[in-house]
Amino acid sequence: MVDFGRVLTAMITPFKSDGSVDYDVAGNLAAHLVDNGTDTLVICGTTGESPTLTWEEEYYLFQVALEAIAGKGKVIAGCGSNSTKEAIAATEKAAKMGVHGALQVVPYYNKPPQEGLYQHFQAIAQASPELPLLLYNVPGRTGQNLNSDTVVQLAKIDNIVAIKEASGNLDQVSAIRRLAPPEFQIYSGDDSLTLPMLAIGAKGVVSVASHLVGKELQQMIKAFSEGDTNLASQIHLRFFPLFKVLFATTSPIPVKKALEIQGWKVGSPRPPLWEISSAISKELENVLKELSLI
Repeated sequence: MVDFGRVLTAMITPFKSDGSVDYDVAGNLAAHLVDNGTDTLVICGTTGESPTLTWEEEYYLFQVALEAIAGKGKVIAGCGSNSTKEAIAATEKAAKMGVHGALQVVPYYNKPPQEGLYQHFQAIAQASPELPLLLYNVPGRTGQNLNSDTVVQLAKIDNIVAIKEASGNLDQVSAIRRLAPPEFQIYSGDDSLTLPMLAIGAKGVVSVASHLVGKELQQMIKAFSEGDTNLASQIHLRFFPLFKVLFATTSPIPVKKALEIQGWKVGSPRPPLWEISSAISKELENVLKELSLI
């Protein structure tokens, strides 16, 4: 059975002052993350600013991550698209590069019906049958929800092994867990909902906060799995302010600022994302100080 672990980090993409990708910092950050609680890196997802990356930049980032972690963790490549043909081509290329899985977001903007979504993901799975796929449902960004009954049908396909559920709908997560095969893995797409989702059968989280507290998230999930729900709750509540401030404006703007405050040269987001406001920056700095993260 495919195992991506408990803490998957949706890694940011560092940029230089001229706006180009800083592959050296990307490699260093990838290595740092797997040494600090991350089981699997998700490269070129939402947090990686995939909408403003070229495919050439993305493929090179996949390679950089694979080389940087050198077998100490796994790499899931963001290969989703609102074009089925494009998603298939990207997934096939990433598979040849040796990634361990591919993230497949619900097609955005064109709002396909549920049957269209099923056919889209099925076609990608069939084109790369040896590569495990992680579905990604984030209707707040894509404009379309991947319904639980569609997920249950997709979960019957051998290499569709997991879902990142970022709908915020716990009833939907419950329905998936109730009806999907037990080996089908569910990951929270929101740090603040990881603990509630664990209670209804999720395995872990595709995290933004793990850039900063990966080991602590591992501790929380481990505590819950071992029945120490009090400790899990304490960890969740301690870091709840961090979970919230990292989404006080569009992600990954806050987490890039947090890394910058810690000394990482990750650069500014690519337009049309923009610099963090002074008010949110101050709030973020206060939370980091309160949690002894700076």
